[in-house]
Amino acid sequence: MGGVEERGFLRGSDRTGQECAAGSAPRPACLAAVPRGALAAPPAMPHFTVVPVEDKHRAEYDSVEGLSWVDYREPAAAPAAGDSYDTVSSDGHGNHKENSPFLNSSEAGKGGDYYDRNLALFEEELDIRPKVSSLLGKLVNYTNLTQGVKEHEEAESTDGSKKKVSKSPSMGTLMGVYLPCMQNIFGVILFLRLTWMVGMAGVLQSFLIVLLCCCCTMLTTISMSAIATNGVVPAGGSYFMISRSLGPEFGGAVGLCFYLGTTFAGAMYILGAIEILLTYIVPQAAIFHPSGAHDASSAMLNNMRVYGTVFLILMAVVVFVGVKYVNKFASLFLACVVISILSIYAGAIKSIFDPPEFPICMLGNRTLSRDQFDVCAKTIVKDNITVASKLWELFCHSTNLTTENCDEYFVMNNVSEIAGIPGAASGILKDNLWSNYLEKGEILEKAHHPSVDVAGQKNSLHLYVLSDIATSFMVLVGIFFPSVTGIMAGSNRSGDLKDAQKSIPVGTILAIVTTSLVYFSCVLLFGACIEGVVLRDKYGDAVNKNLVVGTLSWPSPWVIVIGSFFSTCGAGLQSLTGAPRLLQAIAKDNIIPFLWVFGHGKANGEPTWALLLTALIAELGILIASLDMVAPILSMFFLMCYLFVNLACAVQTLLRTPNWRPRFKYYHWALSFLGMSICLALMFISSWYYALVAMLIAGMIYKYIEYQGAEKEWGDGIRGLSLSAARYALLRLEEGPPHTKNWRPQLLVLLKLDEDLHVKYPRLLTFASQLKAGKGLTIIGSVIQGNFLETYGEAQAAEQTIKNMMDIEKVKGFCQVVVANKVREGIAHLIQSCGLGGMKHNTVVLGWPYGWRQSEDPRSWKTFIGTVRCTTAAHLALLVPKNVSFYPSNHERYNEGNIDVWWIVHDGGMLMLLPFLLKQHKVWRKCKMRIFTVAQMDDNSIQMKKDLATFLYQLRIEAEVEVVEMHNSDISAYTYERTLMMEQRSQMLRQMRLTKTEREREAQLVKDRHSIARLESLYSDEEDEGDPVPENIQMTWTKEKCDAEKRNRSSAVGSFRDLISIKPNQSNVRRMHTAVKLNEVIVNRSHDARLVLLNMPGPPKNTDGDENYMEFLEVLTEGLERVLLVRGGGREVITIYS
Repeated sequence: MGGVEERGFLRGSDRTGQECAAGSAPRPACLAAVPRGALAAPPAMPHFTVVPVEDKHRAEYDSVEGLSWVDYREPAAAPAAGDSYDTVSSDGHGNHKENSPFLNSSEAGKGGDYYDRNLALFEEELDIRPKVSSLLGKLVNYTNLTQGVKEHEEAESTDGSKKKVSKSPSMGTLMGVYLPCMQNIFGVILFLRLTWMVGMAGVLQSFLIVLLCCCCTMLTTISMSAIATNGVVPAGGSYFMISRSLGPEFGGAVGLCFYLGTTFAGAMYILGAIEILLTYIVPQAAIFHPSGAHDASSAMLNNMRVYGTVFLILMAVVVFVGVKYVNKFASLFLACVVISILSIYAGAIKSIFDPPEFPICMLGNRTLSRDQFDVCAKTIVKDNITVASKLWELFCHSTNLTTENCDEYFVMNNVSEIAGIPGAASGILKDNLWSNYLEKGEILEKAHHPSVDVAGQKNSLHLYVLSDIATSFMVLVGIFFPSVTGIMAGSNRSGDLKDAQKSIPVGTILAIVTTSLVYFSCVLLFGACIEGVVLRDKYGDAVNKNLVVGTLSWPSPWVIVIGSFFSTCGAGLQSLTGAPRLLQAIAKDNIIPFLWVFGHGKANGEPTWALLLTALIAELGILIASLDMVAPILSMFFLMCYLFVNLACAVQTLLRTPNWRPRFKYYHWALSFLGMSICLALMFISSWYYALVAMLIAGMIYKYIEYQGAEKEWGDGIRGLSLSAARYALLRLEEGPPHTKNWRPQLLVLLKLDEDLHVKYPRLLTFASQLKAGKGLTIIGSVIQGNFLETYGEAQAAEQTIKNMMDIEKVKGFCQVVVANKVREGIAHLIQSCGLGGMKHNTVVLGWPYGWRQSEDPRSWKTFIGTVRCTTAAHLALLVPKNVSFYPSNHERYNEGNIDVWWIVHDGGMLMLLPFLLKQHKVWRKCKMRIFTVAQMDDNSIQMKKDLATFLYQLRIEAEVEVVEMHNSDISAYTYERTLMMEQRSQMLRQMRLTKTEREREAQLVKDRHSIARLESLYSDEEDEGDPVPENIQMTWTKEKCDAEKRNRSSAVGSFRDLISIKPNQSNVRRMHTAVKLNEVIVNRSHDARLVLLNMPGPPKNTDGDENYMEFLEVLTEGLERVLLVRGGGREVITIYS
């Protein structure tokens, strides 16, 4: 129990010094009160010597922690109330006030001088990061109790448990893992079907079946042990292991598979119990009786359905009323199984010297069903007179000894009796080594027995023992596999184990070894002791309707009949107990939303609704009514579950996840893969169509959870797998730039946020999603102005806002928000550093700075032009959607219209590629593409048109081609006027900015609106044009200052007068002429186009002309509703070659 000294160091040391002198303080406190130098250098303090004599371990802690120490003794030995040690994290009874053993900030406020001298360097962090001593003190009492203890009251685990959850885990390997696993593994198949399997497959193939199944479970156990010992596994066994290792999607899929497997196992156990009851205990209890010789099987199935349903209802009521009774009887059921198995061994040993008497009646080499006659002979002597036996009457339909109406086979062959159980010393084993598979309806025959092979009458078939289903190796694997399931029983109880990480591997592996040895020895004993035809007789018809295993057992067949009946009932009860809890655990994880109702139950946590659903699903199994049909179904679900356990272990091992540190060391990824392969093979061997159905169910659940977007993050291995795959792919991409054929726009979209951190132009995202159509890389970037340390929270909020908007606009990509002192710098950082390795952007999407003319602040358009220059310098393509608010949303459809491309200069073919990519999206799909190019007077426009059409044909792009001729014309007065206005405006703004007083006032205004300016615009550069200005401008007016102000104003007025007489620059006039002429042509041809794509001219090399550049762009795009200005990145992006 951890106790931490609360007193401050100085006060505490003074007081403790006095207590030490008086002898009242404990010795460790005295030691800690002494400065380190005092102990190390006695000469400095000759009158104060401390000799540590006792309680040495406490002194060791003190030397590390100063006065703050942890009491590692048992709670009973903790200090008394009056002691000088006080506890911080305990409530006085030795119990922690906290559930979590991790970070905690509550200690910080408990005493002013909580931090001591030794940890002064870390004292600011101790609020959020506890000292190691505090952490260890809490971990001492942290146990691995199941996570669901409160909810599940005394919740038994998935396969049912033998005890209720106690307050402190106390079970060892034997009681907690070994016996529960044994009880779950041994089941109905051992008693009802193993002899039949040995008879059909022969001893050798039966060995192979058992070996395959046991190898599968052994390898799965090795994988499960590794997962179970890698940290604390809560109750819920395989579901928790897989969901926490492979993620919620796999966890949900496998959890439901395991649930369905356990539920069908319940149905199988109930069917087994009914089969034992109606065939061997009280056959007269049957409700349906066969009306004819051939409908015996259908009557039996109907009996199974009725009784099975009754049993199921009774068991569900028992589980509903009192689960604790099921668990109390668990040990009784296990005792039944053990006694039954021991009786088999006892009988086999006894058969060596005294085989039991179970004669079989043979007609030729055919086995007769013994329940319809008593004497195995054609005639009997009664009062010295030979009369027809019951057998003669059955075959000849008369009591007189004439053979006219007799079955020909009966007449031609002799009746003989052979021993059903010759015993282990008889050498029968060599006859039973090989397989003897039968088709449905075939008569059981003894090979090498004398017989005359003639056809008999069909109406006599019911007198023989017939095969009721077609058998093969594959069928037998599916039927046998459920008898090796149940290996999860130990891991399901991990919450009750004293040392789960040691007990689970040891107990489970021992249980599997034990059960495998029992199965192998039983196969051998059955083959060595029992006659082949008896082994192949599924229901014991040849031995007077006795259970075939029962005929071998000692002292009586009833030992096994009664024992197996009770053990099957118990196993059924436990399945009905465990399955609802598993469903409840899945429902409470809330990864499959429609299952939420099954997470609720009675007030004490009993899963009522889950029990109801389990009973309904089990009823489906009971309606199938055949044990041989139900067994392969649950085999599939268990195999699917085991497959994923192996996959989880293999993935974790191969990825070398940092958290993968199992205590169980005897695992290897190759073993897990082998286990996985065997599971997959067994699924398809036993029933390929069931395997496909099980995989389809698991796949549908997986996709459903993925589609719903499971909001769980369990640090699963699949996430690690994705990370490894991504890393591998990125390293491959790094090898070189993409080939022109693979080039696609990888976008960096620069977004603008308003004052409330909302996206100002969401249509930019819409445009990005339409251009990408879900392919390639999209990075959404934004810049927040300020200091990173102060505005980190705002950046997080902005990032979340952008992510929400990306979800709305269905943009698949990444978001990056940068905090920078100047917006222009932030954009430059984004352009340089976004992306990773080969996954970097090659195209920047930039919004147009609306209202730049109206704003006296030049920073908005300066940022825009700066960004254009940055992208050009980085050799990136640039897209500027103008009037982006008018762009279509994702829900609109253009059923007609044109996308017009104005190809004025060639810059790598971006203009051709973009419309093609846009037309992949449903919004633009029906638009037609038109390409315009401009011809000068000295160009051959007809030849140009032909060449362009050929080029487009080779590019496989369908588009109309037009060549527009631009005649040389004089510069119009309008052009001259526009240029003049542009230059006057820029000159005027320059003059205004030079006026000092105006500048200072503007600076004050900016200062007052600082919070707005900080978030003002992505495209406004907040850098000051001059020196920083003081916060308040206080002006004292002297005569000199007044004169200077007057002079400034008069000079400003003079400069305004100069504006009127300004003459425009000739190069500006030329540029304006081009812009005006092009704009006329474009508006004339494309005024009704849905979208106009246009080459974007580059900014001037001389930064003085930046403002004029903005004006040229405005003139160029005037009168067009939707314009996309495109600037290539200086490389070819489209090719005519394949």
